[in-house]
Amino acid sequence: MTKQNANQTKAVWTLGEVRNGQIHTVSYELLAWGRGLADDLGVELVSVILGSGIKDQAQALIHRGADRVLVVDHPELEHFTVDPFAEVLTALIEEHRPDVFLASATSQGRTIMPVLAVKVGAGLTADCTELSIDPEEKLLIQSRPAVGGNIMATIKTPTLRPQMSTVRPKSKRPLPIDTDRQGEIVVKEFSQDKLASRVKRIDFIAEDTIGAPIQDAEVIVAVGKGLRDAKHLPMIEELVSLLGGSVGASRRAIDQGWISYSHQIGLSGKTVSPRLYIACGISGAVQHLAGIQSAETIVAINSDPDAPIFGVADYGLVGDLFEIVPLLTEKIRQRNKEAE
Repeated sequence: MTKQNANQTKAVWTLGEVRNGQIHTVSYELLAWGRGLADDLGVELVSVILGSGIKDQAQALIHRGADRVLVVDHPELEHFTVDPFAEVLTALIEEHRPDVFLASATSQGRTIMPVLAVKVGAGLTADCTELSIDPEEKLLIQSRPAVGGNIMATIKTPTLRPQMSTVRPKSKRPLPIDTDRQGEIVVKEFSQDKLASRVKRIDFIAEDTIGAPIQDAEVIVAVGKGLRDAKHLPMIEELVSLLGGSVGASRRAIDQGWISYSHQIGLSGKTVSPRLYIACGISGAVQHLAGIQSAETIVAINSDPDAPIFGVADYGLVGDLFEIVPLLTEKIRQRNKEAE
């Protein structure tokens, strides 16, 4: 069990992710969280990355805010499996004893961090939407939805180390690339017994979504209970196709069975950060609004002028979505033709 004085802050760590041989953007989002925490604590920010053939990519993590990068590069780590990742990360934690360790609340982060917390004897706060440092105690303040998203819980870890959290993807934008930043890249070697796994990877089947996965989309058109019926979804899909975006949905639309859970946005779904978010027939419950707080521009279409969604929208259209969406679609189609 890793214990140390609560004020003995040595470093903030973030766990990078590699997908298809490339560092994924969630790694840079985590560095944006970690940079603020490390600066408040006056410690270094370290990114830990495991994979195969990734050493040459480590500098990108320095450019995005890391002071140091720990790289474990081995063919056995090409694909994520729990056993070797947990063994390697446990060894690194026991060697360096970081004060804070963050991972993204992706399928990988949600899988590895609970296992890791048990192995090192630390606590874990999952699915955080906000992180900060208590200015007096210098403890990590971890905020996450609880009781079905109806309240926000604030959690501290006074004694066990590291203080571990997973953070919702798209809850913070990556820092700008700074090619002048200098940092240290350390390649760590591990014996074959640490890299052995009881799991054999057979295949990977991508999630079936309309458009790109919503957590990666730059444009999202989302539907709520105002859509009334799944038979109206093609109207939304037509607009999405013209915008080159993806379809999102409120929990109400998911519960009605109009579209699959992979499209759900909000506290019980995914957090998104598109350049453009168009909400069609979504009233704007607080649980849904929590999932779109990082969107650059929000457009709301709703027949109720008092709908809460208008309180956060940059542009609001009060009216029937069945009239507005086809009109908007036609205008965009005309614009695209004129641009050809």
